[in-house]
Amino acid sequence: MTGEATLSNEKNYTVFRFGNHVIRFAAPYSLEHYTEVKEWDNGYLVVMAKYKQNAEPEEEYIDLVPILQNLYFDADKFLEPIKGVKIANG
Repeated sequence: MTGEATLSNEKNYTVFRFGNHVIRFAAPYSLEHYTEVKEWDNGYLVVMAKYKQNAEPEEEYIDLVPILQNLYFDADKFLEPIKGVKIANG
């Protein structure tokens, strides 16, 4: 593993990929795509997202820890090797 995860969206879902894991969770209906990962802090993401109703991307926040816990992941163990997150290419 490279230590890098990816973030993207498919239809009405946000998709977080790392290693062999693909985690999908609900995204706002108006999300067009993520444009930038501004910060990664051990499960907490600050991202820029483009929405249909706005001309410019806006800052959004994603906390993966409760999502992972709801999926019965050991969040600390899963997140520890992730050194960064990038936007997945198309």
